[in-house]
Order: sequence, then structure tokens, then C-alpha cells
Amino acid sequence: MIHTLKIKILIILILFSGCSTQAYNDAKYFVSETSEELNFPFSDASIVDNIIYVSGQVGTKPGTREIIEGGISAETTQTLNNINMVLNDLGSNSDKIFKCLCMLEDINDYAEMNNAYTTFFNGRNNLPSRSTFAGSGLALGAKIEIECWATK
Repeated sequence: MIHTLKIKILIILILFSGCSTQAYNDAKYFVSETSEELNFPFSDASIVDNIIYVSGQVGTKPGTREIIEGGISAETTQTLNNINMVLNDLGSNSDKIFKCLCMLEDINDYAEMNNAYTTFFNGRNNLPSRSTFAGSGLALGAKIEIECWATK
């Protein structure tokens, strides 16, 4: 019985080996001039097929490593604007975002973050799907980090 199960698992692994790597071989990577100058150790976005995966962004003033002042609302808005700049550079925009992952430094900022987030996406009939969680130690001492997925 166990021998038969092992054979079935081996056959499945052989049949599907290599299937998941093809898409990644076709990935393209985007690094803006600003990110290159700031020497960030990651790409602003990866593009596979028609999907743009924007790296986690924080509420920095454009072209700097300085978090804007004003608390969670201001940081949320700036973070989403920074995401939109990356998308614009790639010929897309925030209207094409279909998924966001929001990471809060403090879960008590959830309601205020939600207000700024909703305002940013105001006018859209369909809001992106989203996950939100809290954790400590976000990049550059930010209150929020957001990564998004969008179509081209």
C-alpha cells in the first residue's frame, strides 16, 4: 500500500516537474532610476505575463529614504501614490490594481488606514482584494508598507 502511494507521488512529481518554473524564466524586472540611485536591494516591480507585482512600498517622499510626516493617513496615501508612480512607469495605473497586501506597524491604525485607502480608491466600482496584518519593524521606520498586484 505504502509502496503504491510512493509510486503515485513520484509519477505526479515527474508529470508536473518544470511546470512552475517556465513563468519565472519569462519574468522581467523594473528598477526606476530613483531606486537605482538610492541603491535599494530589490526591484520596484517584477512583471510576469500581463501581471505587475509591485514590491512593498512605504510612504517616502519621492526620491528620498525619508518617511513623510502626518501619521498613518498621510503615509498610506503617499505609499499608494508611490505604488501608482511605479505602475505609471510601466504603462499601468492604480485602476488596474486587483490585489493589495497592507502591513501595519500597529493594528490600532487599521481604521485610519482604511479611510485613507478607501479615499485613494474612491470612484472605483470594484475595490482590489486585500489582506492586512500588523507586524513590527517595517522598512525605514514606516507605519505602513503596501505591495500590490496589477495588470498592465
